[in-house]
Amino acid sequence: MARRINEIFYSLQGEGAHTGVPCVFVRFSGCNLRCPFCDTAHERGVEMTDAEIIDYVNTYSCEWIVLTGGEPSLWIDDDFIRALHIGTGKKIAIETNGTRRVPDEIDWITLSPKIGMTEAASAAEASVLRVQRADEIKVVDIGQDLEPYFHLRQAGSTTAMFLQPCFVPDPERYGANVARTVSRVKSDPRWRLSLQTHRYLGIP
Repeated sequence: MARRINEIFYSLQGEGAHTGVPCVFVRFSGCNLRCPFCDTAHERGVEMTDAEIIDYVNTYSCEWIVLTGGEPSLWIDDDFIRALHIGTGKKIAIETNGTRRVPDEIDWITLSPKIGMTEAASAAEASVLRVQRADEIKVVDIGQDLEPYFHLRQAGSTTAMFLQPCFVPDPERYGANVARTVSRVKSDPRWRLSLQTHRYLGIP
């Protein structure tokens, strides 16, 4: 099966619990949601076989692969995850909006829910989450009510909750977004601050 890949690159994880960890990122093309604040140009891509993806990933010696997008769950399945594990010996993480099932053998699931944050055509789909678990929940802060996100955790879960300022190109508006998110984290310590540190470092 060919899978549509936007890019594969080696960098440091810039967000969430694994910030600073060297990872090879496999960015898939396309998404099933349309978020007005999306800052990733993911639509273009080329078709690659599993063997080609594995060969490319193996050019990097890091411990982690991050499947991202767009929405990677549009393109992956159990056979792909199994092949990646066997073919690379690396751990596999995924960054997903949670609206589709993801394979059980993924080692780390970052859920970034978009409930109430997408354009009207995608709002219904965004409201139904189908992920089985989340190792971390990472929420883009656009000023929405934050309490409902805590209901996404399973009872007794230690899932880390990250709140991340919404990036916008205008420095003044982005500064205001950062200030709001910092204030919200300080007022509710159940959250941890996630910053897109790769932007500050000027790396992919």
